[in-house]
Amino acid sequence: MSDPGGTLLTTVAGRTEAEMLCETLRANGIKCGYAMSNIGSAITMGADAASNVGPVDVFVEDEKLEDARRLLPVDG
Repeated sequence: MSDPGGTLLTTVAGRTEAEMLCETLRANGIKCGYAMSNIGSAITMGADAASNVGPVDVFVEDEKLEDARRLLPVDG
């Protein structure tokens, strides 16, 4: 994915989870993007960059950050 810009909302386990979260955010009118986190980039060095290995950072527009936080799943 290209540079998503915006503000970091959260870091999720992988690309599939990021895509699912972004679908929810977009369905609620919030633009969303994601990119391999710095930690994930280190984990996947030498691996296929499109793989679903490693953490992924999810970004939203600055002005929609609080709305997006309300849509995050609650742990436990």
